[in-house]
Amino acid sequence: MTQRRAPLFRRTARPSRRPHARRLAAVLATTALTAATLAGLSAAPASAAVPEGPAGDAFYTPPNPLPPGRPGDPIWKRTLSATSTTTTYLVLYRSTTATGAPTAVSGTVAVPKSGNVATAPVIGVAPPTTGLGDQCAASKEGLVSDVSVPAAFGQRGYVVATTDYEGLGTPGIHTYVVGRSEAHAVLDVVRAAQRLGVGPTAAAPVGFYGYSQGGGGAAWAGQEAATYAPELNVKGTAAGGIPADMIAVGQALDGGLGFGFLAAAAAGFDAAYPELNLDAYLNATGRQVFADNVDKCVTDVIAQLAFHRIAEYTTSDPMLRPDWQARLRENSLGAVAPRAPIFIWHGLFDEILPYGQDAALWRTYCRKGGRVTFQATFDEHVTGALGGQAGAVQFLADRFAGKPASDNCWLSGA
Repeated sequence: MTQRRAPLFRRTARPSRRPHARRLAAVLATTALTAATLAGLSAAPASAAVPEGPAGDAFYTPPNPLPPGRPGDPIWKRTLSATSTTTTYLVLYRSTTATGAPTAVSGTVAVPKSGNVATAPVIGVAPPTTGLGDQCAASKEGLVSDVSVPAAFGQRGYVVATTDYEGLGTPGIHTYVVGRSEAHAVLDVVRAAQRLGVGPTAAAPVGFYGYSQGGGGAAWAGQEAATYAPELNVKGTAAGGIPADMIAVGQALDGGLGFGFLAAAAAGFDAAYPELNLDAYLNATGRQVFADNVDKCVTDVIAQLAFHRIAEYTTSDPMLRPDWQARLRENSLGAVAPRAPIFIWHGLFDEILPYGQDAALWRTYCRKGGRVTFQATFDEHVTGALGGQAGAVQFLADRFAGKPASDNCWLSGA
């Protein structure tokens, strides 16, 4: 892994949270590689000899230096759980940061015990916000509620590959809502699932799913798949409650119920792009608040920071600076349309992430030739997680069944 400046916020050891509390937190929160490198990615045979990883939290600490390999190569794995129908593996895999450096990311791969697993569809799941602390990682908290991973996926015999994202569980600060980092993490956990030697092959159909932060991660995976992981057989993406326009989202969160998400995003962007130097803009209160929250999970952060403003914690607003604005625009969706069809849903009464910026993404993708189905639901942010879920699951099932994708771009005004 590359050497980086010391993080602004250092973590201290914290006890793991209770799983049922984290599931509640998930509901509340559902709020370039070179051409030569890409050429090497297409030939990626599944490995039958992925090493067994260490027990406990040592699993999440990658070897230093990282072993040689390509994005998506498993570093090690271990069996996390097994039921009568599914075996779930914990996996540490190679990925790529937003700036192109190699890194290690953790995640889970749930493999059905029946059916033709080699050709089973693979769902790359991007989880909703859980927090910045390592104990908040989806794989550590057993985040398998119907909000983050619809039960229908397992019932249909799909392989479900869920990323923890960069820096969540593994060393470093979580690069929260940094789209390019999240895209790589989602695409590479799908590759890891195909290379574990226990499930699908490289030819298996692939879809992406997520809501809120996960909606952004899924949409970014769909948008970046053609260039970052062109060998994947992507059939479609389902993404809800997306933070699509980072500048518009930041403006909406400042002073609102979800200000904690804005604070987490500032820390996430600072972690992904050290030149942004968030510390230079923080006052003494801001430094203390950020240090206090970098190890917390989402309910604690939201409860402490709701209805605060960035002006309370800074000497000047970093997000108005040209370098911050450039990175925020770089990590806003819509530069290109996904090649595969995409289903987007958003609650009309979303009090966390503005409905309008997601509707604008619909129009942008349509103008750029995307096949987009957009659904407005009569929900606020929390209930929106479920409001479009049935349609999202059916959308992906239809793509896996080879049904032609329709769209409603004609309604978008694009």
